[in-house]
Amino acid sequence: MSVIVCGQKRAEHPFYLEGLGINIYSCQELCYVVYHHPLMFLDGIMDQNLVNFIRNEFDMGFVAARVEQRIKSGEKQEDILLFFMQECNYYTTAELNKLRQTMMSLKRLTVFEYAKRKADYLVQFKQYGRAIAAYEEILEQRDQRADDQFVSRVLNNLGACYARIFQFRKAMEAYDKAYEKRKDLGTLERMYHLTLLDPGLALKDRYQSTVSGELMERWKKDFEKAGESAKEAEEVKKIKVLFEKDSVRRMEGAEQLVEEWKKEYRRMA
Repeated sequence: MSVIVCGQKRAEHPFYLEGLGINIYSCQELCYVVYHHPLMFLDGIMDQNLVNFIRNEFDMGFVAARVEQRIKSGEKQEDILLFFMQECNYYTTAELNKLRQTMMSLKRLTVFEYAKRKADYLVQFKQYGRAIAAYEEILEQRDQRADDQFVSRVLNNLGACYARIFQFRKAMEAYDKAYEKRKDLGTLERMYHLTLLDPGLALKDRYQSTVSGELMERWKKDFEKAGESAKEAEEVKKIKVLFEKDSVRRMEGAEQLVEEWKKEYRRMA
């Protein structure tokens, strides 16, 4: 994710937002990410570290003092965020009212649905390791209020995260548990695809009566079609372009590409 710097005061030492994996350089950037990703900012982002950043890097000592006072008085996080955004004068009153309504609707979610939404958000930004921890915490702490359909959704998402970091056995376990909670054919299809990715895996015997040979053949074709599409993915195109360069430029490009992959993988794990 990238953010366009649009303010006059640019921070010399950026503030790193771990949840989104980006650096913040201006108050306008901070307002932008809060406005577009409010779910990531309702659990205590406005702490002393951010207050110090606002004071020292934005030269907004008065606003920082007001924010600090509101934090100490126990004011709601969403109200503190909206106050700061109002002081930055980046969004209109109508836009901030719309944001307030969005935050209120998020706060009305059940504890488990709210936690799942946050975990799903981490997946969007390829923070798979943190998402896995969040999904597993939901599964450990759930109670009778979490019905089988909800638990199945969490397990399916957990399985997808494990698959994306190549832990196929753990992915299979998660999908297996998801299917026990809700007999969804899509879950079986994902389990079958795992057997194509890892020959050491196989569908359990109890699924054989449900999954016909014709169905598996169709799933296999869909899998192969997806594989062909993946060949045209952006990262693959980068590699193709890289190998069209001369040897010196190819080595420089390879080092840069590997470094990008390392950074992305560290965010995932």
